[in-house]
Amino acid sequence: MLGAMRSIGPILKANDLRGAVPGQWGADEARVLGAALAHAFGDAPALLVGHDMRVSGPELAAALIEGATRAGLDVIDLGQVSTDTMYYASGAKSLPGAMLTASHNPAGDNGLKAMRPGAKPVGRETGLKDIVAWADANPDPPPAATPGAVQTLDLLPEFARFLRRTVDLSAIRPLTAAVDAGNGMGGVVAEAVLGTACGAPPLPVKVAPLFFEPDGRFPNHVPNPIDPQNLADLRRAVLESGADLGLAFDGDADRCFVVDETGQPVSPSVIGVMVALREVAREQAAGRPAVVIHNAITSRILPELVRASGAEPVRTKVGHSVIKPAMAERDAVFGAEHSGHFYFRDFFYADSGILSAMHVLAALGSQDLPLSRLADLYSPYAASGEINFRVADPAVSIQKVQSAYAADAARGVVWLDALDGLTVSHWGSSPRWWANVRPSNTEPLLRLNVEAEDRDVMVKVRDGIAGLVTGLC
Repeated sequence: MLGAMRSIGPILKANDLRGAVPGQWGADEARVLGAALAHAFGDAPALLVGHDMRVSGPELAAALIEGATRAGLDVIDLGQVSTDTMYYASGAKSLPGAMLTASHNPAGDNGLKAMRPGAKPVGRETGLKDIVAWADANPDPPPAATPGAVQTLDLLPEFARFLRRTVDLSAIRPLTAAVDAGNGMGGVVAEAVLGTACGAPPLPVKVAPLFFEPDGRFPNHVPNPIDPQNLADLRRAVLESGADLGLAFDGDADRCFVVDETGQPVSPSVIGVMVALREVAREQAAGRPAVVIHNAITSRILPELVRASGAEPVRTKVGHSVIKPAMAERDAVFGAEHSGHFYFRDFFYADSGILSAMHVLAALGSQDLPLSRLADLYSPYAASGEINFRVADPAVSIQKVQSAYAADAARGVVWLDALDGLTVSHWGSSPRWWANVRPSNTEPLLRLNVEAEDRDVMVKVRDGIAGLVTGLC
């Protein structure tokens, strides 16, 4: 029946599966993946399955459920949910999960995020490669003697109550927040958590909604708020409504981006500092040592201020399949990525867009400064933002950069670090700067990030490395 199934290997990424539907995968592949997950998680009482608003989501979810139950594993069908709702389900119910989503990718893509009980991630090197290999080797797996059963479960009200308990917003000053869901899952979650859709009492937060209706065709803009052009509607709405801030979620709502009251985007590193200092203070008030995880691309101000607060910053590679295990290993209270992913010990070491937004609202609403002034306090350095290049061979381009700085590294003028791609650091002496080039985990791109003490130095370093990467130097 499934002998003509395509190989799933080409859509295997570092942290998940992603590819075009139906071009690279579809229902047949999802059905075999369901069987592969049943093989991997066969000792679990059930498998959680959910999908986001993508047009292909219901068909893929139905096929995956068919494959898992045919292989004998019970399934709890969560229906259309955000990724952080799935994380909550996996953590609260201690069950493995399969979330069908391609996050911020174009409308024609879909993917799969797998997790062990407790929302523990399954990345390429931590089991996903083996699941894919089993699926490719068993295109028509035999049915179990007893098929699994399917139960449906609506966890949104429970999830909303959990978040309300985790961050208490009831006593903050009144705020107005423009919220752009990008026709992704963020609107559903925001209505439930910040509004009264699940029966909770009203908060002192007035929400001005944009594109809350889930629509996997993305009729207004792609829900990828790391791209500045996708923030244009939110910035305009903030200014027109006089909002105190704007919040933007990606498609599956596990990331949050922020715009201040003047319509200017706030760096995720700045948001990371704001939330980290809140979580560190809470730990210290309880007499516990605090650890904060951050990836190699976050602003240097984050580890500097975390260290100054008496906590320990720990640097890791980019990606949730790396950061979540690092947080669990160190029992870190918080983790931050430059891409708008923020992780919380109180949320099973997982990332959540709406929980991040609630922390921002709490930080802003517990004092009188506008967000622009608050952000300025944590923005002493000039950053390039993430610049993407399409190159023939990322490894060759990275080697060009390494060769260009090899002599300086030999003399101790710069420090070269291969933790994630290549980082060239001149942070130990003036003028301070660092740059990182790394291949994307999810797209065929080479990414460049530069930070320096002042803009002139940042621009000089940025343009020099860009020239090396593109072959212009």
